[in-house]
Amino acid sequence: MAFDGVVISNVVSDLKKKLVDGRIYKIYQPENDELNIIIKNNRENYRLLLSADASLPLIYLLQVPKENPMTAPNFCMLLRKHIGNGRIVDVCQPGFERIVEFTIEHLDEMGDLCKKKLIIEIMGKHSNIIFTDADGMIIDSIKHISHLVSSVREVLPGKAYVYPPSGDKRSPYDTDQDYFASSVYTKPVTVTKAIYTSVTGISPLIANELCYRVGIDGGQSTAALTDIQKEKLYQEFEKMVSDIKAENYVPNIVYDGYIPVEFSSVRLSMYQDYQVEDKDEISKVLDEYYYKKSKVTRIRQKSADLRKIISTAIERASKKYDLQLKQMKDTEGREKYKVYGELINTYGYGVEQGTKSFRALNYYTNEEIEIPLDPTISVLENAKRYFAKYNKQKRTYEALEKLTVETRHELEYLQSVQTFIDMTLDENALAQVKEELMISGYIKGRYGKKGDKHTSKSKPYHYISSDGFHIYVGKNNLQNDELTFKFANGGDMWFHAKKMPGSHVIVRMEGAEELPDQTYEEAARLAAYYSSGRENPKVEIDYTKRMNLKKPAGAKPGFVIYHTNYSMIAEPVIRGIEEVTR
Repeated sequence: MAFDGVVISNVVSDLKKKLVDGRIYKIYQPENDELNIIIKNNRENYRLLLSADASLPLIYLLQVPKENPMTAPNFCMLLRKHIGNGRIVDVCQPGFERIVEFTIEHLDEMGDLCKKKLIIEIMGKHSNIIFTDADGMIIDSIKHISHLVSSVREVLPGKAYVYPPSGDKRSPYDTDQDYFASSVYTKPVTVTKAIYTSVTGISPLIANELCYRVGIDGGQSTAALTDIQKEKLYQEFEKMVSDIKAENYVPNIVYDGYIPVEFSSVRLSMYQDYQVEDKDEISKVLDEYYYKKSKVTRIRQKSADLRKIISTAIERASKKYDLQLKQMKDTEGREKYKVYGELINTYGYGVEQGTKSFRALNYYTNEEIEIPLDPTISVLENAKRYFAKYNKQKRTYEALEKLTVETRHELEYLQSVQTFIDMTLDENALAQVKEELMISGYIKGRYGKKGDKHTSKSKPYHYISSDGFHIYVGKNNLQNDELTFKFANGGDMWFHAKKMPGSHVIVRMEGAEELPDQTYEEAARLAAYYSSGRENPKVEIDYTKRMNLKKPAGAKPGFVIYHTNYSMIAEPVIRGIEEVTR
């Protein structure tokens, strides 16, 4: 996440086009460190969000209105008094810093025209919203910073506003090849760090992107750069700056499936294996990115209890399975005791009591073996003891043979639930997982009792292949069962990651005799991505017709068996596959 100078320059460019000459209609302060300002311009209402939250400072145009408090805090009341109904005459980004200045024209109490400035600093924990007069004197700020908090710069009413120190960085607009040679290339650090510590507004993300574009490892030392690499790197930097000056922005979000990974206002070509979605405005990028990011966080928080339940259940099942396998291993020598007993009965008539062992011909292998004896009991009792030991281990093996299969299936089922919880970004799908765990007895309670209020039913993911075939992907085990055994027809194609938890993927044939190769590949990629192997470079996928699947009686949700299938290798990448979101 890089809310850097490049993104802010894009924000400022958009705000200039939409807000300059606009009138401030309403001002709200929904949070202690956040402002929502409604601006009317060109017969449109724009909702400007300014947030100085230490963990998530932001500035962009909201797409959806937020709920506002009934009572306005003091800072909000002050702004309403001074710039309510004021006109925005300029929006600028000084020095390519993470700062946005709004110059606002309004009438004072005497009816004279005057100007004020509303300044937002997007600087992590040092973020602030500051209100000054035309001479740069601070009238108030959303956060007061005294000398006790910062010895570098005070932000208090009555103090002169000064920009935050930029160190020895230089604006990209003032950066030339000589500066690169004398500053960037001489720093004894990595190439990436040398760039973002030398040029204002350039984040590590943009520095890495520049290195990627020219084929340089950003993690190598600047001393390792050749003259040709230095020349190419500066040319790429100069090209990027030229695009920014010309306002040739490319607002985009990088997705790993449904999870937003990064955003920027320049093309992030280094994310080759991810899905990149372009937008026509940076505010739409920011609105969608932070909405989906918060959605992921919210789902993670809501699923915390389920994660703990599943983690505990997996740990118990794993310990039980390991113990059962150990007990199975202990029974591997049971046949030996049966042979000992038979050979004692056959050859033991001549063995005297008190003998510790004797040698006999094993007529099963035609080899002579030595049979240990307990000298304190008779030879016949030794035979009986070996037969008893054999029968006990035989009964243990027969019981464990069934139990280990049951425990393995339980463990595989729990791991599949864990996989679906990790992949879930849908609250309704998460509710279905909870329902599934109630049905399976891992959560106390009874699902479906009278008076229960349920969330709306979650639907499978729906994609359309490049060849026009509809592909459906289950979000959990209950949905897998419904998708495979109720929704799909016998002739439809079924895909699943081989020997690992994951979604059932159904391709509707719609009367077609055979699927095109591209659709096979895309369905397999979906099965790979929606599985526990999604972090692997390649995943083996089984596929077969739906009619070849069977669900054993009493099997856990999502469990199927099949004996007729084909396999293929697929990358867990879903970039380029069209999703139906309606």
